[in-house]
Amino acid sequence: MEEYGIKAVTARQIYNSRANPTVEVDIVLNDGSMGRGMVPSGASTGRYEAVELRDGGSHLGGKGVQTAVRNVRETIAPALIGMDARDQKAVDAVMLELDGTPDKSRLGANAILACSMATAWAAAAHTRLPLYAYLGGALATTIPVPMIQIIGGGAHAANAIDVQDFLVIPLSASTFTAGYEMAVNVYQAAKRVFAKKGKPLSVADEGGFWPSDFTTNEEGLALLTESIARAGYTPGKDIGIALDIASSEFYDEKTGRYRFALEKRDFSREEFVDLLADWVGRYPIISIEDGASEFDWEGARLLTERLGDRVQLIGDDLFTTNVGRIRKGVTEHTYNSVLVKPNQIGTITETFEAIAVTKNNGYLPVISARSGETEDAIIVHLAIASSAGQLKVGSVARSERTAKWNEAIRIEEALGASAHYPSAGVFTDAGLRIFS
Repeated sequence: MEEYGIKAVTARQIYNSRANPTVEVDIVLNDGSMGRGMVPSGASTGRYEAVELRDGGSHLGGKGVQTAVRNVRETIAPALIGMDARDQKAVDAVMLELDGTPDKSRLGANAILACSMATAWAAAAHTRLPLYAYLGGALATTIPVPMIQIIGGGAHAANAIDVQDFLVIPLSASTFTAGYEMAVNVYQAAKRVFAKKGKPLSVADEGGFWPSDFTTNEEGLALLTESIARAGYTPGKDIGIALDIASSEFYDEKTGRYRFALEKRDFSREEFVDLLADWVGRYPIISIEDGASEFDWEGARLLTERLGDRVQLIGDDLFTTNVGRIRKGVTEHTYNSVLVKPNQIGTITETFEAIAVTKNNGYLPVISARSGETEDAIIVHLAIASSAGQLKVGSVARSERTAKWNEAIRIEEALGASAHYPSAGVFTDAGLRIFS
């Protein structure tokens, strides 16, 4: 146990892919093994997420994290020194007790998560095992199906269009590597489609193309469908489309209406569900995230009644990787899938609990990155360790994205014949009629 004892905890302010400060923590064990955790940050965030502690004031636009860093150095580190890094649950529990708030607002979820991540990496380093194998054991062999952004809108592209992400999911590939190559081909084809239509090529926060000069949100669907075909694939058979609507961003709590600013159109919840159902009927859409606002449980129920047997309906802002909110969603029959983001909840232990509750209730977990990312590839390892089956990272461009996709390629190679890639089975085995 002494070899696994935490000897040193070091925290610092670094910067993420959106040029915003974030927290990084190094944890060193008695034998010299070291783990490093780098915390991501979202642009489109749910109200019920754990609190990301920032300094405020004018310096760095108020987004500095020196207070969170100081909390690690002065409060968390003394409590963790000497603890067994193998006991992740105990390490996380100590930090939660130190914080003492339901949303981690005292010490900051960013301070806590950086330490939680670093602990896991350090323990894995000591065992000389890859993190996915350390966390998941011999059964950690499922390589996740990628969900890959091609066009980035909403908060990821200064709200140039209302819908936040237009993504692709490979369906006919037999390996992760082959599926990722298909998405790369679609991305390159989308470049040509953009050029043909005279649209400027620029990149949004997660590496997808910036939707300049779009006149409607549906234009993104048409362009993406054309890109899939131009890449040589059959839309809906080889590759499906996923949408991240991020509807909380344009939902009015007072009126209960949704508004597409681009088109100057307002919708009741029933009308908005009708719109999404119409899109599903006319485009090869197999997954919709946040099709209703985090404040609109009735809208989420209506959408689930309408499309829940044929489309993956993901709750992000509605659930925020929170076990209590996920259980409420199950009870109220809202959605059939949960987006899992470690920084929404704040510890590795709670992340695994959220995945377990999701799977135990027949929902599909999708492990996800954030728009403000780092080179840390921990979510790939979490996806494989938990056999989650799906991974959403962003696009195929920008190194904070490719750091994660490339890690999945390496792990698939390392597992060799042991690797299991579910492909379209991740949906059909769950009873979704994505090919209907």
